[in-house]
Amino acid sequence: MVRPNSILFVCLGNICRSPLVEAVARHHLRAAGLDVAVASCGTGDWHVGEGADPRMVAAAGAAGYDLAVHRARQLRPDDFGRHDLLLAMDRANLRELRRLAPAAAAAGTALFLEWSGLAAPPEFPDPYFGDTAGFAESVALAERGVAALLQRLRGD
Repeated sequence: MVRPNSILFVCLGNICRSPLVEAVARHHLRAAGLDVAVASCGTGDWHVGEGADPRMVAAAGAAGYDLAVHRARQLRPDDFGRHDLLLAMDRANLRELRRLAPAAAAAGTALFLEWSGLAAPPEFPDPYFGDTAGFAESVALAERGVAALLQRLRGD
């Protein structure tokens, strides 16, 4: 596997899952000495310009990840050329990525957890409509997913 130079994490609104995974990945990639740029976006436009969901900011902060500076943005056509790998949090967003991707870029799209090699679950559940506990569970899942991603990138 050729290691990607840039990974874009994609969810629906870019206020919960994808900014969390971006922050966790940035932290752990840096700690591992891997030079891989990371970013995040949403397929929808509802939250463009807004900060991350306060519940996710709190859960991430409790685990040592800072989401305070995050501002949501929507997927742009040039993202397919700027990033080697676009990893969706769930199948609905993966379908949208593949629908919008130029033919040559479709192969660079996948489910985050599945591509990382985490055995289960294949999709990253959206905590937005759940209770506060779902946000802490999201942080734990992001950490497991990023640990698996690091193993794959290092070829472990």
